[in-house]
Amino acid sequence: MDLSHASVHPAQDPPTGEGARAPRARMKDMHGMPATLGGLGLRLCQFLFAAAALCVMATTSDFPSVTAFIYLVAATGFQSIWSFLLALADIYALLVKRSLQNQRVVMVFTLGDGVTSTLTFAAACASAGITVLIDNDLESCSVNHCRQFQTATAMAFISWFVALPSFLFNLWSMASR
Repeated sequence: MDLSHASVHPAQDPPTGEGARAPRARMKDMHGMPATLGGLGLRLCQFLFAAAALCVMATTSDFPSVTAFIYLVAATGFQSIWSFLLALADIYALLVKRSLQNQRVVMVFTLGDGVTSTLTFAAACASAGITVLIDNDLESCSVNHCRQFQTATAMAFISWFVALPSFLFNLWSMASR
C-alpha cells in the first residue's frame, strides 16, 4: 500500500519569531459565525427587524383579510422566535467561551436558517405584491393601511437580508467539514 504516514512526510512546524507570519484565519474564527460577536449581532438584527415587521403588521386592523399578510405575520413570528433563541445560544456560548462548531449543531443552524429565511423572503415578496396591488393598481390606499403594510414588508425584507449571511456562513462551515 502506498499510504502517506507522518514518518514519511512529517508536518513542519510554522516558523516562530520576528519573521513569522500570523496564522491564517480558520473558518471557525470568522465573524458572523455562531458564538462570535458578529454572529450575535446578526441574530439580534434578525430578531429586531422580524419583530418590528410582526408588530407593525399585527397592529393594523385589516391584515387578516389578506392571506399574504397573515403569512407575513406567521413567517416573521417564526423568524423572530428562531433568531431570539439562537441569540440566546450565542450569548451563552460567548459567556462560557464555548464553540458552536459541532457538526450536528451547525447542521441544525443551517437548516433552521435556510427554512426561516426562505419563509421570510417568500412572505415579504407576497406582501410586497399585495401592497403594490393595493397602492398602484386599485388606488385604494385611502381606505387601507398602506404605510403600515409597506413598513412591515420592508422590515421583513431587511430581516431576510440580515438572515442570509447567517445561513451562508453556516452552510459554508457545514460544507467545509
